[in-house]
Amino acid sequence: MSIYGDDLQNYLDFAVGLAKDCGKIISKNFRKTHTVKYKGPVDIVTEADAASQNYAVLSIKKAFPSHSILAEEDYFNISNNSEFKWIIDPLDGTTNYAHGLPIFCFSAALEKDSEIIMGCAYNPVLKEMFYAVKDGGAYLNGKKINVSKTAVFERCLLSTGFPYDKKINPDNNFDHFRDISVDVRGIRRLGSAVLDICYVAAGFLDGYWELNLNPWDMASGSLIIKEAGGAVTDFCKKPLDIYKKRILASNGLIHDRMSEILCR
Repeated sequence: MSIYGDDLQNYLDFAVGLAKDCGKIISKNFRKTHTVKYKGPVDIVTEADAASQNYAVLSIKKAFPSHSILAEEDYFNISNNSEFKWIIDPLDGTTNYAHGLPIFCFSAALEKDSEIIMGCAYNPVLKEMFYAVKDGGAYLNGKKINVSKTAVFERCLLSTGFPYDKKINPDNNFDHFRDISVDVRGIRRLGSAVLDICYVAAGFLDGYWELNLNPWDMASGSLIIKEAGGAVTDFCKKPLDIYKKRILASNGLIHDRMSEILCR
């Protein structure tokens, strides 16, 4: 049993400290020349992804040796048959990072018995630390955040993303983008699923949807938006399962409208 026991605040403190440390690793080489490897035709990984993940995994193993860990790169998975699982994205928004765009983050979430109970996400360039614990509210740099109150769909600013294999994958989101874009103020494609969800939680965006995601893309943000008063489900308003591929996150007021389009 870890010295932290079942104290959510201590888990959060550890995660926030870890996020800051990994943020330093990531930002150290931002806008410098990177070693880039390809996981697919356009899906890349840099030396910063690997360094951040290695640090995070070693830190978690040291602090919580009995806990399981799931992390993005090489689909790293330690299964210790523990009720606790850390879900890590060492650098969400790698393409932005490699191109010098400051829209990326480190993300950590803690799952207990298949429920996310703690999550944090940190953009080291903008110094944005989002975090939440179950039933404790959601925060950005220590200030409580809430979703927007925009109920008129035509006045909404949304975000989404597209799969890396969009050229050959018929489930590529282009139809959803077309159907929604004609009815809203605008749609952004930020390139970081974690920050997309957190920005909905903070009220900077009114809604977000995406498909073909992985657990580490949704884990921390799914709790943060819930604790900020928002709604998060699959496209058809069923409870979100981060091990499935689709997410719909919103301020709650436009959730039905978005689902009507996405669930066709």
